Order: sequence, then structure tokens, then C-alpha cells
Amino acid sequence: MKKIIAILVLTIISYSGYSQEDLEENQGSVIQTYTPSKLLKKGQWDIKFFNSIYTQTEQTNSRSESQKIARQNFFTNTTEIFTGVSDNARVNVGLIFQIRSNTLGGQSVFDVFSFEDNGNDRRSGLTTLAPSIRVQPFKNISNFSFTSSFYIPIFKDEVDSNQSDNIFSYLDLRSYAWETKFFYDKTFGANKWQLFTEADFKFNFGEKGSDASADENTSERFANNSLGLPLSVFLSYFPSTKSTVFINTQQAFLLDLGNDFAQNSTAFGFGGKYQLTDVLNVEASFNKIVRGNNFQGLGQTFSLGLRALF
Repeated sequence: MKKIIAILVLTIISYSGYSQEDLEENQGSVIQTYTPSKLLKKGQWDIKFFNSIYTQTEQTNSRSESQKIARQNFFTNTTEIFTGVSDNARVNVGLIFQIRSNTLGGQSVFDVFSFEDNGNDRRSGLTTLAPSIRVQPFKNISNFSFTSSFYIPIFKDEVDSNQSDNIFSYLDLRSYAWETKFFYDKTFGANKWQLFTEADFKFNFGEKGSDASADENTSERFANNSLGLPLSVFLSYFPSTKSTVFINTQQAFLLDLGNDFAQNSTAFGFGGKYQLTDVLNVEASFNKIVRGNNFQGLGQTFSLGLRALF
């Protein structure tokens, strides 16, 4: 697993050449112009290598009251590869895949980097693949687009090897999922400010946890037959064309579509981006879930990402 991540990082960093014509057209700022709302031209490539660690020592109970729990840590690497396929830069196709490493039951945050899988309190592996398409539906609104992806779980369905410890082994959602994200951004204030909005609709399909057999992991089925609906807003300020800082908020819902389980939560965060080279930019961010209901985790997420656009 470590070798896979190292190869991906080296591949992204090795790219060295971005069209100067495009840079001049976009005022030298890839991070300012190529938001998720903006699609690629035919032949362009966009590779994102995004890493996040979510850690929690607190969650709500069934009455949505906060309670302490043994630390749980969830590392996720999401790699997105997209390319432009249309002459009018209104259709992109791509592939998304995710690698996860979780440690449960009070372990250190840094233990996720061991990438071990003992079937119990340490889980890791390549979990999902998602063929995707991005579309700019309206010719005259270039800053509005959507991305539609179909997630396929590819990790082994295994039962907790030590169920008596009450840890409830978990790697990822055991769901086929159809997710569509809608993006819109607006730049204002002499190109110094940008408002970015995102609405996600993720339909999770699959067997309910209560219907799982003895040789299937019930904890990975808690969100099957549900709709995930996070709504996000980002406000960015550009001190220069090659750097930005932002604040963000998100209201997320998990709506019951037959799984007899629902949640919602509110989060706030901040971060920044910097363009390292003509091709490569880096992003770092922090998010904190400040409220939630019905066994919602109240943790924080630390993220670091690399993006290559050429």
C-alpha cells in the first residue's frame, strides 16, 4: 500500500509543463481559474491526490447528546484523474479511487500510516473505484457544472475477527453509490474574492445491516439505502494569483430511504492553496464537526492535497 501511494506522488510531481498560453489567458492562476466548476479543454489532464485524516474522541448518542469514546482514526486517500474529451470544453471523463486506513479502539492518530489490516481494530486497503463524467450543461454559464460518479466497492467483505471487544470493525461503506455533485462559483472584488458552492447527492444502494448474514460485516452496511446530502460553501481570498486562503461551512444530511437510520451534522473549516509550479499546486485544510445527531461523530479532519493540471 505504501508503495502505491509513493508511486502516485512521484508520478504527479514528475509532470513539468503547462501551456503558457493557458496561463496567460487565465491570468497565471490555475488555482483561481480551475475550480471544480471549470472543465478541462480537450487533451488537458487533471490529477488530484488528496489525503485526509479524520479523528474523533466524541460522538452523539441516540438522543444526540455528546459523549466520550475511545479514539477512532480514519485516513482516506482519494485520487481523481480527469481529462477533457470535447472540443468545446464541456465534457470531461475520469476515474476516482480511494485507499483507506482506519485504527479503532483508542490508538494513536499516526497508527493509520501502518496500513495494517487485522480484521478488527486496524483496517486498510483499496476500497472503491468510480468511473466519472463532468458536464458543463449550459454553454453561457461556464462556472456551473456537475460531476456524476458511480462508486463500486472492491474490498473484501469480512467479519470482525474479534467481535467480543465491541470495536465493530469498519473499513468503508459496503455500498454501490451514485453520486452527483453540483458546482458553482462567482469571482468578485477585482478578482480578489471568490464564492464557491457545492451540493452533493449520493444514493447508497445495498443490503441493510439488519439483513446481513453471519459471514458479512454489518457495520459497513449502516448507510445502505440512504441519500447523503452535504451542502457546502467556501469563501476564498487571493492575496496573489498564486495563493489563496479560504473559510468554509457544511451542513450534511444522511436521509433514510429504507435503512431505518438518519443523521445530520454541521462543520466549519479553513485552509489555503499555493501554486508551487506551472503544473503543481498544494492545498491544506482543517475542518471541525461542531454538532450532529444520532451517533454522529464530533471530530476534526486534517487534509493535505496535491494537484497537477497540464
